[in-house]
Amino acid sequence: MAEPLDQSLVGVSLPDALRAQEFLTATTGLAVKGALKLRDAVIVTKTADGHTAVRETIDPQPGRTALSSGMWTGLLGLLVGGPVGWLVGGAVGAGVGAATAKVIDLGIPDEWVAWFREAVQPGTTTVVLLLEDLHVGALATELERFPFAKLVHTTLPESALRQLEEALGQEHVSDA
Repeated sequence: MAEPLDQSLVGVSLPDALRAQEFLTATTGLAVKGALKLRDAVIVTKTADGHTAVRETIDPQPGRTALSSGMWTGLLGLLVGGPVGWLVGGAVGAGVGAATAKVIDLGIPDEWVAWFREAVQPGTTTVVLLLEDLHVGALATELERFPFAKLVHTTLPESALRQLEEALGQEHVSDA
């Protein structure tokens, strides 16, 4: 078995959201088997009229993080300062939580998400994966089950890129 690769970005375009979800599930299965570590996944869907929707899997969302932080700091404030402590703690915690969620990017950088948002073709869905310890052969074998998929972009080395393209029956991706 070949040595696993360090952190890599792989974008695969599929004809619809259902097949994209199937591919993401298959990739998760590879992670369970130890063929890769899935650090983040982003699903970018573009409708036929050009409207895009992005779904991130691990980056904290400001609203959810603010609510959670506000609740916990409010409870701590209630224990320490009574009702006034609850109000102050909740407000401060919510603000800090929302700001933290905006600053921290744990997965695929926002610049790459924006790039894929523009690059995805209308009427398709692209799955963008941030992978570590990737055994390229395992991913290539899994991609063979998705012959309708297209490799959009990757930061993999040239040899790994060729292996994935071959699995998809795809010509060389010039900008990858």
